[in-house]
Amino acid sequence: MAGRFNIPNFEKANAVILHPAHPTIALLERQLKGIGLNVTVVWPDLPATAVTADVVFYDTDHGYDAQFPWNPGEAPMPMIALVGSEAPGRIEWASRMGADALLVKPLGAAGVFSSLLMSRQSFEVRRGLGAEIDDLRRRLSARQTVVQAVLHLSQDGKSQDEAYDMLRQLAMAWRVTMEEAADQIMSNAQDGGHLRDYQ
Repeated sequence: MAGRFNIPNFEKANAVILHPAHPTIALLERQLKGIGLNVTVVWPDLPATAVTADVVFYDTDHGYDAQFPWNPGEAPMPMIALVGSEAPGRIEWASRMGADALLVKPLGAAGVFSSLLMSRQSFEVRRGLGAEIDDLRRRLSARQTVVQAVLHLSQDGKSQDEAYDMLRQLAMAWRVTMEEAADQIMSNAQDGGHLRDYQ
């Protein structure tokens, strides 16, 4: 069963529009202010304060990577692409920058609120997946360290089962996790130390 989507409150949220001056941008600014957002329009560079914005709208027709102080696809807030040209290269760039929603220019009377909702939902999913991937990478790295520690402990003739049991007993004696014990064993091994060096 899918989780329930809570409609966010945009009252006093901060929006940055990265786009050259244009009548359609004045319309977007009015619509956002009507929803309750604080709006800043900039071009060609994002100010340093943009990293604290709640949402960024960006031009896909004239935009380029160096405008953003983060790596492509790693924006710390929802990103909404303002699409004029549907040239494949421009759409690909918008996607690579991490578009969470699209607004097609010229803008009409509808679509802005929907794009805000969709961008927030997409951003939350993207952020959740990123955190899950980071956690999996940490766990995989920790498991690899446990395997290395078991292999190291089995060098003096112990079976791998015996070495694993020794690692478990050391972790209990040191009052740390198996992963932390494995990490300490491998650090000591690289430094030429002994198991008793761990405090």
